Amino acid sequence: MAMDTHGSSSFSSFQAYARALAQTPTRLSRRAFSVSTSFEEMSRVRARSGSDMQRNLRWYDLVGFGLGGMVGAGVFVTTGRASRLYAGPAVVLSYAIAGLCALLSAFCYTEFAVDMPVAGGAFSYLRVTFGEFAAFLTGANLVMDYVLSNAAVARSFTAYLGTAAGFSTTKWRFTVSGLPKGFNEIDLVAVAVVLIITLIICYSTRESSVVNMGLTAMHILFIAFVIVVGFWRGDWKNFTEPSDPQRHPDGFLPFGVSGVFNGAAMVYLSYIGYDAVSTLAEEVKNPVKDIPIGVSGSVMLVTILYCLMAASMSKLLPYDAIDPEASFAAAFRGESDGWKWVSNVIGAGASFGILTSLMVAMLGQARYMCVIGRSNVVPSWFARVHHKTCTPVNASAFLGIFTAAIAVFTDLNVLLNLVSIGTLFVFYMVANAVIYRRYVSVGATNPLPTVSFLVSFSMTSIMFTLIWHFAAPGHGKEAMLGVCTVVAVGVLQMFQCMVPQVRKPEHWGVPLMPWLPSISIFLNIFLLGALDRPSYVRFGYFSALAVLVYVLYSVHASFDAQGDGSYILKNAEIPKESEASVVVEDV
Repeated sequence: MAMDTHGSSSFSSFQAYARALAQTPTRLSRRAFSVSTSFEEMSRVRARSGSDMQRNLRWYDLVGFGLGGMVGAGVFVTTGRASRLYAGPAVVLSYAIAGLCALLSAFCYTEFAVDMPVAGGAFSYLRVTFGEFAAFLTGANLVMDYVLSNAAVARSFTAYLGTAAGFSTTKWRFTVSGLPKGFNEIDLVAVAVVLIITLIICYSTRESSVVNMGLTAMHILFIAFVIVVGFWRGDWKNFTEPSDPQRHPDGFLPFGVSGVFNGAAMVYLSYIGYDAVSTLAEEVKNPVKDIPIGVSGSVMLVTILYCLMAASMSKLLPYDAIDPEASFAAAFRGESDGWKWVSNVIGAGASFGILTSLMVAMLGQARYMCVIGRSNVVPSWFARVHHKTCTPVNASAFLGIFTAAIAVFTDLNVLLNLVSIGTLFVFYMVANAVIYRRYVSVGATNPLPTVSFLVSFSMTSIMFTLIWHFAAPGHGKEAMLGVCTVVAVGVLQMFQCMVPQVRKPEHWGVPLMPWLPSISIFLNIFLLGALDRPSYVRFGYFSALAVLVYVLYSVHASFDAQGDGSYILKNAEIPKESEASVVVEDV
């Protein structure tokens, strides 16, 4: 079919758009699997934003953003829920295992961010590895997850602020009788919080870091206070003795090893947030040094903090006496000897945590949208960086207003129950991408062995997860899990011995390749298996919507940009990775 639309936009008229739709299959074949390079992302694609983002962040800024993004209000709930329902006092081990999972994913993000310090995070990493469609699908789900989660977090700020002040949430919201239930509680405090943070992140990333540092420091002080009080007033016997031994098993592992891993699947959601730090890579002064310290360092610090919180909770109360909905606050609310005020302190600390996690998430969502705009799969207006503030003002303002509009009236219970299946899916994709990029050079090596390994390892991990969650307990289940483990290790060992690496990272790389990324693949699949049905339904709806947008708009806009010379044409015309390897700027 003739490519006669290169001379004009596919959207210049109804007739032009009709011709573009008729050419959709051909355009999909040209664009969906077309990949970019590090060089392309850091030069021609980045130039589409006009002004550059300022490189003024250091490793301590990234550590602060990582702490602020991860240590939100959710940890005050997940600790009690995981302890009471799954792990008991061994919830400490659950947090340690979840922290290891997060660190492995952080390693994969770090390798990409150091080699390609751009603001697109996972979107850019997948675009240079698996192509435009995979990047758009995951990027669209990420942005929607960010917006909906941020709206829910903003509304929860009102609840925690009410707890800190000793007021009911109803005093901070008002009800509109004409609206349906779930959409009738107007929350102007949530709107104000979202809009104020939007103004801050539009004004300056450097100033956003200063504000985040202050709020994070206050939050950490509140958490440290709770930890100290828990250890001070607690009893070591609570680590092994339940309050009702007749109805609940005793010991440090009352639910066994499986309970520890099920608890890890739940508390892992408390670590989500470090991925947003990778979107700040374009604004880091020394990416080679600062990004590994900032991303991995923040995950390790948060792991230590969470383990101390879990130990404090386990020492304070027997696991079967913990309130799964508000563990720390409820532990003190029932005190009769003058300690009820501590629950107000916990509400204040959670309020600071909400503000920091909201700020980091809104920084991340704006940078994702900015780089998606650079690729022309959404309007390039989103890609603009303001020449004075050096921030993606358009993307920040649009998503901030969109988030505020949802937060004003929609009661979104996604903070814990529907959290980020899209984010976990992206973690899985990035782990696959880092292996693929190490072992495949576009146009120079056969990708089939690497693709076959990734598919077979993922399928084995899925089988393990299904058996773990649905098979009846007993020797048969243990045998099947053992077989899956042996098969996975065998496939991994064969791949390592038979397929050589074709690319060595110039500055920083994931160690023990391909073992650590493969473990990350398995763990993310295992954690995805722990999510509930509504999460998958929502992911399916968002993915279907994203595919529809890509087919009706994005592929045509991208094809037009290709015809204008904005992109390289085909995979075969991409410079070899060795030629495109970039020396990181300003190092």
